[in-house]
Amino acid sequence: MAQPDGVDRITEQWRDERPDLDTTAMAVFGRIFRLSRIAGDEMERVYAGHGIGRPEFDVLATLRRAGEPFQLSPGALAASMMVSTGGTTARLDRLERAGLASRFPSPTDRRGVLVRLTPKGREVVDRAVGAGLAEQQRLLSHLSPAKQGQLAGLLREALGPLEPPAG
Repeated sequence: MAQPDGVDRITEQWRDERPDLDTTAMAVFGRIFRLSRIAGDEMERVYAGHGIGRPEFDVLATLRRAGEPFQLSPGALAASMMVSTGGTTARLDRLERAGLASRFPSPTDRRGVLVRLTPKGREVVDRAVGAGLAEQQRLLSHLSPAKQGQLAGLLREALGPLEPPAG
């Protein structure tokens, strides 16, 4: 059993003050929020070492995962990242200035635009994703591979009814 943590102290205080409350969900989400904050801070640090932030990484990674020719419409990018088109535009502006992505007219839609990962952008995202994954693995290295798989499965199960189906 793991040592008591800050979340345990908080739920114990609530149990003392409000024994009528079931604080199980508070314990779960408190730990998820703390883990997310720690991981987010570490990922920012890792990506900064590659000259990008998490928002830029999200765009580059989405384009990279799209496969050859590593291009999508701004709308498809926004939908995949679950951000507004305005937020996507600001990210694309920064990536274009850095030479990591480019926008060009769609060959099939006169009003459309496509965003493509540049060779420099592909180099940056390939290095950043490897470094980011190594950092995530380091953060979970105190858990056995079996426990990591169990945790991933439990979180998938918890998210299941709360998210739209992947597709």
